[in-house]
Amino acid sequence: MAIRNEATSEIRIIPYNDTYYTAIHEMYLEEGWMNLAENYTQTQVAWKNSSIAFLAITNDEEVVACMRGFTDTLVTTFICEMLVEKKFRGHGIGKGLLNYVHALYPSTRIEMLATEASSSFYEKEGYRSFYGFRKSF
Repeated sequence: MAIRNEATSEIRIIPYNDTYYTAIHEMYLEEGWMNLAENYTQTQVAWKNSSIAFLAITNDEEVVACMRGFTDTLVTTFICEMLVEKKFRGHGIGKGLLNYVHALYPSTRIEMLATEASSSFYEKEGYRSFYGFRKSF
């Protein structure tokens, strides 16, 4: 699938491939997602084992966004992480990734973790906040 926007002529959505993990890791570092960045190998294995694992790349193979999650295919799609490179934000790439995954699993609700900084994006797209818990080990 291709996303057309003002930032680049074309962004393609492709399935995750290990050759792109270094770029994802760099995005984690830049965003300050240190738990994922510091656990390099565990996070890389998590990408391999996720039923939803997609990248948005430019024509020259630059990773500009990524999305990782899980789905049961019928009721729930859970997005663990979605990240768009800062210089590519505001051009429809995150929305394109969400629409792409929703088209794959149209009967599911989409649930996700999000930062306070990204809440305005999700609210603008029609998502609502919900209450949950987390415990890290």
